[in-house]
Amino acid sequence: MLKVLLIAGARPNFMKIAPIYAEMKRRSGEFMPVIVHTGQHYDAAMSDAFFDDLGMPRPDVYLGVGSGSHAVQTAKIMTEFEPVVLSEKPDWVLVVGDVNSTIACALVAVKLGIKVAHVEAGLRSRDRAMPEEINRLLTDAISDLLLTTSQDADANLAAEGIPDEKIRFVGNVMIDSLLEHLKVAATSNIRDTVSVVEGKYAVCTLHRPSNVDDEATFTGIIEALCDVSQRLPIIFPVHPRTRAKIDEFSLGEKIAASNIRLIEPLGYVDFMRLYSGAKLVLTDSGGLQEETTFLGIPCLTLRHNTERPITIRHGTNSLVGTDPDKILAAAKDALEIKTEGERPKPPLWDGMASARICDALAAA
Repeated sequence: MLKVLLIAGARPNFMKIAPIYAEMKRRSGEFMPVIVHTGQHYDAAMSDAFFDDLGMPRPDVYLGVGSGSHAVQTAKIMTEFEPVVLSEKPDWVLVVGDVNSTIACALVAVKLGIKVAHVEAGLRSRDRAMPEEINRLLTDAISDLLLTTSQDADANLAAEGIPDEKIRFVGNVMIDSLLEHLKVAATSNIRDTVSVVEGKYAVCTLHRPSNVDDEATFTGIIEALCDVSQRLPIIFPVHPRTRAKIDEFSLGEKIAASNIRLIEPLGYVDFMRLYSGAKLVLTDSGGLQEETTFLGIPCLTLRHNTERPITIRHGTNSLVGTDPDKILAAAKDALEIKTEGERPKPPLWDGMASARICDALAAA
């Protein structure tokens, strides 16, 4: 039996861990999963809601590292995680995504001689100014098993000299979570709560420092959103750092005069219900690019690059940057596009990625 520490640091990590944990529990003769929550992002109400929505137990281990600079946070995760590894003596440490917890826990495991598996390996934005890109590159360089969501990720790893025997194309585990919870999300009343009708509204999420920390950039994005909201209402669940910047830059009055509605962050099921009925999504998130691609919802990514180019080639995602005129023009184009049947899904985005991940671990 393989003992596997499943590492999560930020809320999006739990959407990736949940189906892997569930698959391991179904295969209890093969796997003993242990959930480790580093506490990199932690809000009791939000985290509890995510655990409940995803049908997950509370973490077996909670490190409680909290926020801090990248160096402080990464170092604290490492010092708190090392005793856990020494105590648990796992066969594998499985990390997901590209947050500080990903690289910190991978480093600890490797230095203690424990094998590391990286879910979502090989994604590249080519922008080393993004902390996430550094985390991705370094984690892939030291991992023993690289589990990829798309074949372009395989090519990225091969180009970086990763041996073929370490790479496994398993598909997108985020889609496992999406398919598992779409029916549950249908019972959510969030659309009634915010008074919107399916196909008659847009959803926006913004949280990246490059977008919200610079006053000129953030103000320009908000001005573009205000213009878009003249065509259809925008529901905007506001990340805490984004809320703080709205106040700091005095953007509240501008937003209040528009058809943008600010709401508190939502749990996984409520948020899925909200965005799955949208006519348009505007975001700087990585996961939403994938989910809207699968659902065929037009998505404008408010960034200058993406580590998920498959969402542009295979889906409805457009990379539009942060120029207000370009955002508005892209929104107009997206709203005028008529749906022409169901788009083909990217390869292996079929709800079976967690099973293939477990197969890869068992065979390694």
